[in-house]
Amino acid sequence: MNKFLERLQSGEILIADGSTGASLQKMGLKPGIPPEDLVLDAPEMVLQLEGAFVEAGSDIILTDTFGGTRLRMKESKYVERAPEVNTRAAELARQAASIRTGVLVAGSIGPTGMLMKPYGPLSMEDATAAFAEQAKALAEGGVDLLVIETMFAFDEADAAFNGARSVTDLPIVVSFSYDRGVRTMMGVKPADMFKHYKDMGAIMVGANCGTTLENMEKIQQEYAALEPGFPLWAKPNAGLPHLVEGVTIFDVTPAQMAEYAVKYVGLGAHVVGGCCGNMPEHIAAIAKAVKA
Repeated sequence: MNKFLERLQSGEILIADGSTGASLQKMGLKPGIPPEDLVLDAPEMVLQLEGAFVEAGSDIILTDTFGGTRLRMKESKYVERAPEVNTRAAELARQAASIRTGVLVAGSIGPTGMLMKPYGPLSMEDATAAFAEQAKALAEGGVDLLVIETMFAFDEADAAFNGARSVTDLPIVVSFSYDRGVRTMMGVKPADMFKHYKDMGAIMVGANCGTTLENMEKIQQEYAALEPGFPLWAKPNAGLPHLVEGVTIFDVTPAQMAEYAVKYVGLGAHVVGGCCGNMPEHIAAIAKAVKA
């Protein structure tokens, strides 16, 4: 059986990692450079970050491929090497995971950055093909599961899910970003999202990024009310970002993240971690609180 499914079915609560993009920027990634470029240009930086999350207590680390579709990589010098970038990112994450026994690797699949027709130029066929290409490359790199994350609309998330399912039978997690409180920017409600992707065959549904820890709690409550016991994914930001002297700051402390992670677990979250602004110290606090 798939290792992720084994752990999930055992009832274990798993700790995910923290922020990839913001953390890499803090480590020196220059503005305007896609984080995925580092997979080939500075793999040691990617390994350092992922290793830090493993050492902090992450049971699952995500690949540096959030923007790894060919469509989103159009501004990258490696756009024509998109499959190679994804496969190599998975291999790097596997290397970082080996620091501690039992750490799993999740292939990160984020939005294309384009709106789907009729609101934008992207067709369902092109989106599905791009997501399929990315999912195939991640699977070939050895990931244990796929995480379709930070989605806000059914059409693009469906393209990602169907594209991934067409090339691999790996478990798929679907996570939406509710950046309008308990609604996405396209008006999707947690209850509708839960029903839709559970019916499609997602092994887990959840939320990441978004606004506040309190809103994440409300979202998890909506999910949990539909089918108590169905495994949920919770990976909120460390608060809302703001600029201080040109530097992006997230104010939520590791202790606050840990306090809410315990609440999410109480509501049915089987995977808890952090999104933007969550550094290894946030993950260490979450792991300590949840595993206590």
